[in-house]
Amino acid sequence: MGTHKRSPVVLLLASLTFLLFSFAQFCRAVNDTIKQGETIRDGHSLKSENNYFQLGFFSPVNSTSRYVGIWYTFDQKAVVWVANRKSPISDRNGVLRIEVDGKLVLRDGNNKLVWLAPVTSSANNTAARLHNTGNFVLSRNDSIDDSDANTALWQSFSNPTDTFLPGMRVPVSSKIGVSNPYRSWKSATDPSPGNYSMGVDPNGGQQIVIWGKEGRRWRSGQWNLQFFIGIPYMSNNVSSFHGFKISLPDETGTMYITYKPPTQDLFRFVISWEGKERQLKWDDDKKWLPLQSEPDPDNKCELYNYCGNYATCDRSNSRRICNCLEGFKPKFKDQWDQENWSAGCERKIQLQCQSTNRTSRENGKPDGFKKLKCTKLPDLATLLPSEENTEACGKRCLENCQCKAYAFVTGIRCMVWTGDLIDMQHFQQFQQAGNFPFFYRLHHSELDGGRKISNLVIVIICVVVASFLVASLWLLWRYKKKVKVSSMPCCKDKDVAIFDVSKSKRKEFSADLSGPSDILIDENQDNGPELPIFNFGVVAAATKNFYEGNKLGQGGFGAVYKGELPGGKEIAVKRLSGSSGQGLEEFKTEIILIARLQHRNLVRLLGCSIQGEEKLLIYEYMPNKSLDNLLFDATKKAELGWRSRLDIIEGIARGLLYLHRDSRLRIIHRDLKASNILLDAEMNPKISDFGMARMFQGNQNEANTVRVVGTYGYMSPEYAMEGLFSVKSDVYSFGVLLLEIVSGQRNTTFRSSDHTSLLSYAWRLWSEDKAMDLVDPSIRDTCSPNEVLKCIHIGMLCVQDSAVHRPTMAAVVLLLESETPTLPMPTKPTYTFLRSAIEEEYIGDAQEIVSSNDLTVTVIVGR
Repeated sequence: MGTHKRSPVVLLLASLTFLLFSFAQFCRAVNDTIKQGETIRDGHSLKSENNYFQLGFFSPVNSTSRYVGIWYTFDQKAVVWVANRKSPISDRNGVLRIEVDGKLVLRDGNNKLVWLAPVTSSANNTAARLHNTGNFVLSRNDSIDDSDANTALWQSFSNPTDTFLPGMRVPVSSKIGVSNPYRSWKSATDPSPGNYSMGVDPNGGQQIVIWGKEGRRWRSGQWNLQFFIGIPYMSNNVSSFHGFKISLPDETGTMYITYKPPTQDLFRFVISWEGKERQLKWDDDKKWLPLQSEPDPDNKCELYNYCGNYATCDRSNSRRICNCLEGFKPKFKDQWDQENWSAGCERKIQLQCQSTNRTSRENGKPDGFKKLKCTKLPDLATLLPSEENTEACGKRCLENCQCKAYAFVTGIRCMVWTGDLIDMQHFQQFQQAGNFPFFYRLHHSELDGGRKISNLVIVIICVVVASFLVASLWLLWRYKKKVKVSSMPCCKDKDVAIFDVSKSKRKEFSADLSGPSDILIDENQDNGPELPIFNFGVVAAATKNFYEGNKLGQGGFGAVYKGELPGGKEIAVKRLSGSSGQGLEEFKTEIILIARLQHRNLVRLLGCSIQGEEKLLIYEYMPNKSLDNLLFDATKKAELGWRSRLDIIEGIARGLLYLHRDSRLRIIHRDLKASNILLDAEMNPKISDFGMARMFQGNQNEANTVRVVGTYGYMSPEYAMEGLFSVKSDVYSFGVLLLEIVSGQRNTTFRSSDHTSLLSYAWRLWSEDKAMDLVDPSIRDTCSPNEVLKCIHIGMLCVQDSAVHRPTMAAVVLLLESETPTLPMPTKPTYTFLRSAIEEEYIGDAQEIVSSNDLTVTVIVGR
């Protein structure tokens, strides 16, 4: 009877025990962490907190072998990492565990060791966690929630298989033997190491290379800080790749591949088992879509050096895919005729500098260079970063007879080739990617038109045909000239003229309007761009006769209006006022500078208009207006998350680096501030307002002016008080702007209980290890503390009183792109500029600006 009464209790306890056990198993199935002494058996798994990634045992299609891997929870076929790819388990008795000594191991059903995570240092009391990024990290139990990779004992991101995920920071260096860390699967159903590997070029080039059994199979071309110049579709889709970086080599020669996507979309980069490099994005239709056009398996031009040396591969050529460079001929013509291109081409005429005849070599006409465009630049270039423009680069190459070719590429600078020219490809559809002029060396006779044809009949025919062609081409030229003038979709021939910057009287165009007109644009430079000059009536109609409702802002030199051309294109029109102080020379200077400067982080000038006293500049319209419109507005600043702010900081830095070092003109902006940073539809920053910019000659580092122009709070001490300016003046302004972006406060209106300057306030917080208190409260909880503190540190370095102590923009870009840079200690900024009543009045009346110069001009007399 007693037993009878206890039966329900026993059953209840048994049921509760079963439920608790089942619940524990369920919790384990959705847990993201495994701790020391715990196991994951075949059939169980870990899931990341965001439910994007899952770690467990799997079998490829048509296979019974078991592997431990990581895949997407919504697409189990998309495996991104495999642990035991060389040693599959034959049954379902495998166990992944952290053993008593803290090691992460995989064992089979017989307790045989199958795989071991190689740790950087021994430790007990460890745990492993599957992070939201897909990174499986082994660390000490007390730092398991730390996202800092430096605390990891081992992580899957540092030991990748065939997939590159956002958030990875992969070291690549020939010195440490990990230049090709990615290895393809052997087949679509076999994850064991395949025939192809991918990594950064161990020869020192900042390019991605895929290797096969025979050596190089494909390469991306050099990284120019924005895209790989050998991947044509990448230049047309920069926004999708924004955040992908290859860092410059550190002191050990190590570079790092990193990718931080600009959006919350899911991306992955894969080297497929066929040896193809693919970038994939998860779309709204629940499938992976390539960011580029699907690779064509029949595109032989993608194969490394398919056409051999001194030849270009052009798949658009219907006659033959391979063609020798002009001045070269097939090395073996019979093989060439049979479409066996591998032997490549050779010179028709030996170079003058290589002549065995000493008299001919020393007294003959020198060699020259042939220009080639829309071409994937050859492999194995030597970089000469000290050369600052195309002319200097070409001079260095000409002085060395072993130099076969040269090119000057923004973001890379001078590239020369002393070996054979290999792996070249002609880009037919993607002009921008190959739009880096490439100059290769030829004998002077090849440049003069080659050997003369002596056949009299051909000469007579050519003369007759040429006469007809000249007339036809002249008519065609006249027609194309009109078409080019009407490049804007709205404008008729009578509405627009062409202003050729290169052919104008440049000696009238002073590059510095604050002092003597002694720095001029070189008359011997290559022809500059042609710039449309709009009919004033067309622009007036586009802005509804400068209707007040279309007014976007009021700058120091006039108003800015939004306009819409008849074709629907939106523009921003800067109308200079007669009392603005910017005369015709300043106007011309701004036209010349912006027309010649081409960079994704600089504003683009569409045209101009001059009629009597009216002077108009027509810019691309920026839908997100200027940075200060969002940054300093309490209701809008939340739209600028930390990721957007960091991208803006890096974009401004790259734009300044282009102005200071990488452009053909060396430019000092002199008025960098938040209202002169415009934001396009994708929040990409663009530097504007070049009316007060100054050009420097190649060897000039500093200049002096008696008329100081700029904006309170942004001018460096040496410029405001002594009239001295240099690239370091812009660095100071950048530092102020950086601190404003982090803090969300304007330097010129900053007030606190004991500080009248944002810089002094930032210094106090930074020196007291309270720098996070400077961060804008709207982003403080969502920002990355490491990134924020690094930016504040860089900002303090930039605003040091002494120009000598400030870093260059090249150093700033390097520090921003480095994950763990070694930063010097800054000195205290003691310079504080006293505000005047004029400034206070200006600040009180400040208005937003969208696509033109919002310039405050101030004359300062130093004591």
